[in-house]
Amino acid sequence: MDKFFAFMEGVAGRALRIGLGLVLIYLGLTRLGGLGGRVLALAGLLPVAMGTWGPCLIGRALQRSKGA
Repeated sequence: MDKFFAFMEGVAGRALRIGLGLVLIYLGLTRLGGLGGRVLALAGLLPVAMGTWGPCLIGRALQRSKGA
């Protein structure tokens, strides 16, 4: 699991998260529409922001739960 999170915090993993976030935003705004589409588009902002910022949010949460 550590290799997965190391990948997700690397350049390729960050690009993947940004890409998937953009896909969620696109699907939410163009394909679904309505309240569900808006919620999906807003949810897509999280992987875009975290991919831009760097750290993998799930990896950080799991590291904290292991250490606590």
